[in-house]
Amino acid sequence: MQRIGAVAIKNTVYVLPAADNTLEDFQWTIGEIRAGGGEANLFEARVIEGLTDSEVEQLFKAARDEDYEEIAAEARQLGQSGAAGQQLATEIARLRKHVADVSAIDFFGASKGQVVAALLDELTKRLTAATPRETEAATEETYLARTWVTRAGIHVDRMASAWLIRRFIDPAATFKFVTTKQFEPRDREVRFDMFDAEFTHDGDRCTFEVLLDRMRLHDPALRAIAEVVHDIDLKETKFDRPETAGIAVLVASIAMAHRDDEERIDRASQVFDDLYIYYQKKGR
Repeated sequence: MQRIGAVAIKNTVYVLPAADNTLEDFQWTIGEIRAGGGEANLFEARVIEGLTDSEVEQLFKAARDEDYEEIAAEARQLGQSGAAGQQLATEIARLRKHVADVSAIDFFGASKGQVVAALLDELTKRLTAATPRETEAATEETYLARTWVTRAGIHVDRMASAWLIRRFIDPAATFKFVTTKQFEPRDREVRFDMFDAEFTHDGDRCTFEVLLDRMRLHDPALRAIAEVVHDIDLKETKFDRPETAGIAVLVASIAMAHRDDEERIDRASQVFDDLYIYYQKKGR
């Protein structure tokens, strides 16, 4: 029940806001309970006496504030630990993932979500402030506070890869878009999805898949996204997921509606954030 964001109003009575997605969450949970030999019933109801709607809403906010406060405490501890470089980036990415999980069940906008966001933004600034000497002392596979260079006119593979980079690899990443086929990177620039890039297509894998493998991101939800991106980008049906066609239309609409590549990344990132949460909750 905690996983889907339900709150208890009695020992065995849990509630969620009435919506199609929350109804489906309850139906999945009830199926799991019954499959395990338990009993569960589902009702759609409104309160006539007792708790008011606003009091129930406060129960949800209080529950999510507790979740956010746990993350905030970790963020404060991280800030005091003196962590830097790859360690700091890894921890920031982990905490942002935790925030995304809580946000998915934060139905009424608990106030401490903004506190956590501010703490993580402050930690991210440390990466951009790191000196070249500090960063270069890391291993060859360290990619922090870099400028990621790719071809202009981004589409599905570059949109998804940019989201992956900023969300899970380099929270302080900036992006640069070039029109030349060949590009010689300057200091602290990393190329992706272009000719002779550090990260690009390899065999039958698209750039998103290469990034997942090279960065050892073993996450079933990310792998599901990789399958969608692969089939759209390479115009294949290798994985043939039923949702791929719909996501392809969304990506195409972003490209048509926005000529600026930064705007495309921003819009696509919202789609991939939601898709990531979907695969986390529903499984592959």
